[in-house]
Amino acid sequence: MTVPGSAGMHFDPESVHAKYLAERDKRLVAGRADIRDLDRDQMFGRYRDDPFTPFAERRPVADQVDVVIVGGGIAGVLAGAELRQHGIERIRIVDQAGGIGGTWYWNRYPGVMCDVESYIYIPRLEEFGYIPTRRYASGEEIRGHLERIAEKYRLGDDALFHTGVTRAEWHDDEANWHVHTDRGDDISCRWYVLATGSLNLMKLPCIPGMEDFAGHSFHTARWDYEYTGGAMAEPLDKLGDKTVALLGTGASSIQCVPPLVESAEHVYVFQRTPSAIGVRGNRPTDIAFGTDLAPGWQKARMDNFQALMIGRPVERDEVDDGWTHHYAAVNSPPHEKGMTRKEMVRRAEEIDYAIMEEHRRRVEELVADPALAEALKPYYRYICKRPCFHDEYLPALNAPNVTLVDCPGGIEKITEKGPVVDGQEYEVDCIIYGTGFEGERTPLARRIGHEIIGRGGVTLAERWAEGPRTLFGIMSRGFPNLFAMPAPSQQAVVTVNYTQLAVLGAEFVGATIAQLERAGVEAFEVGTRAEDAWVQQILDTYTDISRVMSACTPSRINNEGHPEAISPLAGNYGGGFGDWFAFRQVLETWLSDGGLDGLELVMCSPAP
Repeated sequence: MTVPGSAGMHFDPESVHAKYLAERDKRLVAGRADIRDLDRDQMFGRYRDDPFTPFAERRPVADQVDVVIVGGGIAGVLAGAELRQHGIERIRIVDQAGGIGGTWYWNRYPGVMCDVESYIYIPRLEEFGYIPTRRYASGEEIRGHLERIAEKYRLGDDALFHTGVTRAEWHDDEANWHVHTDRGDDISCRWYVLATGSLNLMKLPCIPGMEDFAGHSFHTARWDYEYTGGAMAEPLDKLGDKTVALLGTGASSIQCVPPLVESAEHVYVFQRTPSAIGVRGNRPTDIAFGTDLAPGWQKARMDNFQALMIGRPVERDEVDDGWTHHYAAVNSPPHEKGMTRKEMVRRAEEIDYAIMEEHRRRVEELVADPALAEALKPYYRYICKRPCFHDEYLPALNAPNVTLVDCPGGIEKITEKGPVVDGQEYEVDCIIYGTGFEGERTPLARRIGHEIIGRGGVTLAERWAEGPRTLFGIMSRGFPNLFAMPAPSQQAVVTVNYTQLAVLGAEFVGATIAQLERAGVEAFEVGTRAEDAWVQQILDTYTDISRVMSACTPSRINNEGHPEAISPLAGNYGGGFGDWFAFRQVLETWLSDGGLDGLELVMCSPAP
């Protein structure tokens, strides 16, 4: 059968399934997904130390504010800006980082940039009259813009950086949250906002012997420029006589491979699963880009991208990149009227196969050594693993000073000298863990990194033990005056462009708190009926695709090979990735009605 869009290509489902399953089974190794608990690991917990901003001693803070926001990344900065625009003044951001930026504070490895178009990813461009310098902006440019937003809205003035929340507890008698930190702070607040993002927990694998390695080591999310020399956009000038091992071939690793290869004496790249690496097509922003943009252009461009991601028709593809060409096609494969479910499933597989064949051909075109090219080819469905986009990674692997070590079963152990694969020891001076972050499905109670104690002494982890229970994916019964910024697996929706979801969440949180303040509300509680109704909508539209995903190579997308363990309660509004436009309409309608429907309200007592 000819695959649509790939003239002459023959799709044989039986042989494709067999090949994909064989590749999956190489990676279904016991313990493969085990990671270190860096909260308790005394030796490797240091990997989370901040190498970018000196730690400054200070006295513990004990005060009362209107809002505490946990997290100073995109979500926290946008929430703070919205609150300030609504006249809320006493705001404290609390973050373990040494400054604003979230993931863009921590990820400063060489070559780091966004893989979603910067004109839709960097928020509030119109407000600042700013046009990103490149189609896909560097991490430094993104962080700089977030710092500008924070500066305009004075979010850094009262922020507590290099500070981790250890416990937040609701006090009914005060109608306040008490927020305790690892620096002895006790801050009480009326409104508590969780803005920790979806990829905030550094992931470090459990490999036997890691502690025995005698050389230097660090994680890409804490790049050690003191050791490597250079900077994000400069040569790593201390690596000229060093042999480096880079563990991982995901989004972080592929970006830092070209700078490492240019600088180090030799680089070993350890690969368990090759990524599907499409064309990024990065380039400087056309000088004419910002000359004819109508008011509201960024929101319209975000909507255009999101419509394509969930299969809605658009007149024109404004972004026109690998996401809109490939990801949109597999996420919402086209089907014809009258097609049976079996035919639709077959069509989806054909499209997926054609896209993956295109990626495999790209490897052949860019990698000179046929054996190396074969090891780099991704043999799984495109829906199985987060795609990557890069223009320099594959060509960099042609260099004589780089060796790909293909190890689908993982690294056996690490000795004093370096990693061991298939009995071969690779002697290196430095190991860089490019192993990314815990996945988007990580429960909120773990992502936030501290205990939240609501009414009756019940913790958020206990209440959500079987899965989230929310109203709008943002508020939860038993936790008054608490807002969790919407995120994956939280009964909201999923967006490839996380910023668009953060913008909506910030607008909702800011406007809701402002309404509650104007109405003289001291505390709100989510009503049982309202929460139950929202949860039921999530369950009613949930589609169990665990059988399909169980055939995937292990990844964070399919819960490291165990999709059957995913709770339907962690589904999205509208099913699948969620109906973004319907979700936004629900929130906007609820706000415009102004009745705070579904909330039980406690009004402020009149002044004596």
